[in-house]
Amino acid sequence: MHRNELEVYLNQLLEIPRFRDYCPNGLQVEGKDNIQTVISGVTASLDLLQAAVAANADAIVVHHGYFWRGENERLVGLKHHRIALLMAHKINLFAYHLPLDIHPDFGNNVQLGQKLGLIETGRFGEQDIAVHGNLTQSMTLGELSEKISRTLLRDPMIVGDRDKSIRRVAWCTGAAQSYFDEAIQLGVDAFITGEISEQTVHNARESGVAFISAGHHATERYGVQALGEHLAQQFGITHQFIDMDNPV
Repeated sequence: MHRNELEVYLNQLLEIPRFRDYCPNGLQVEGKDNIQTVISGVTASLDLLQAAVAANADAIVVHHGYFWRGENERLVGLKHHRIALLMAHKINLFAYHLPLDIHPDFGNNVQLGQKLGLIETGRFGEQDIAVHGNLTQSMTLGELSEKISRTLLRDPMIVGDRDKSIRRVAWCTGAAQSYFDEAIQLGVDAFITGEISEQTVHNARESGVAFISAGHHATERYGVQALGEHLAQQFGITHQFIDMDNPV
């Protein structure tokens, strides 16, 4: 398919005009016109780019791309090496941040909820990014922790009584600990996100709402992967998700 066709389709599917974001969503680095092989990944790191070159990719689709608000705008250092590699091999780079977090089908939050067996009942937070809902059946915090560990292949950090019964859950992938206070007000039993801050430990202990830090990278692997699989089915192109290990 032609690059422009893919760009228009993704931009419409993910409804990028409706979002106030911290980076440009869509095509960030232009490459070759025709696209047959697409690599997806969480972050456009040099390791991912090199893997895409080895796979003879025509395009890369990621959640974390480039040109973040407030960063150094010059193409020097690490950014120069990354973009130079893309341009040398004429690989297109597409990046979708908040649109990929929030999407009702391919979003990180929806996909994580499906992986963990969470049933969505509502949204909250800025631009309705965060989700609240229920487990299919109650379990202890310790059992939920073990389920997350098996699913994400990463042991989460838990703040709370492991024997506490959990049924109502709120979640938001990535660095979403700032929504914890809103989750507490919703009356949930636990909040799941990727990262944790120092003050969050105290808020969890004092509120009695369990906090689960399951990894920024680990919680955001599934949206872009589902999106890539959809593109392969929709357009008959080749897709491969490449997971670059990240302990954060």
